[in-house]
Amino acid sequence: MEPVRPIRVTVRCFAAVREALGVDVLPLEVPIGTTVAGLREMLCARAPALARLPVAFAVNRAYARPETLLADGDEAALIPPISGGSPVARAAFVLQREPLDPRLLEAECRTDHDGAVVTFAGTTRDHNDGSAVVALAYEAYPEMAEQVLHKLFDAAFARFAITRVRVAHRLGLVPVGEASIVVVVASAHRGPAFDACRWLMDRIKAEAPIWKREQLRDGDAVRWVGELPKPQP
Repeated sequence: MEPVRPIRVTVRCFAAVREALGVDVLPLEVPIGTTVAGLREMLCARAPALARLPVAFAVNRAYARPETLLADGDEAALIPPISGGSPVARAAFVLQREPLDPRLLEAECRTDHDGAVVTFAGTTRDHNDGSAVVALAYEAYPEMAEQVLHKLFDAAFARFAITRVRVAHRLGLVPVGEASIVVVVASAHRGPAFDACRWLMDRIKAEAPIWKREQLRDGDAVRWVGELPKPQP
């Protein structure tokens, strides 16, 4: 039986995506059945910084869904935030399955105008409610989470004298000692940065549609943990 040949696609790279990959155009061979989301995973393996970028997808110069299948000869692009959109330059939120990098988020937040950069990292601990925990697993309602977070960003900018915010939340399995969420806030002075970082973390836990399941050391025991959302009026 003749082996299945891969398909050939051309990846167009723009703005922050181009900077992450270091090229404008990237010809690739990928397996049949590869989706644009799968293509992004392959590219993230080449350039881990790409995993931190919020992107949309395009195939043959038309916007596409993450599950869109690629065909031989397709031109694909990962579209980073465009000018004229929501305040992405000041605030950004990303869901990802790869480990989180607080240093990269801090670099995105800090400017020479800022005298303070406050970072909070929520990590998996090895116990909860008297049980030994070996890992947490997270899932989300991505479209709603994005909407909720940008409303929280707007509220934070109105409430605190801050300049930039980054929030990254991990999905899938997060072992003990690894971060599930990182919140970074920059401001001219430390007070607003501390206050905004804590406020954002509290509101994310109360409002964002992200779910957590504990994997316990007791055999294959698992349990969902959390409360119903408490959105502010």
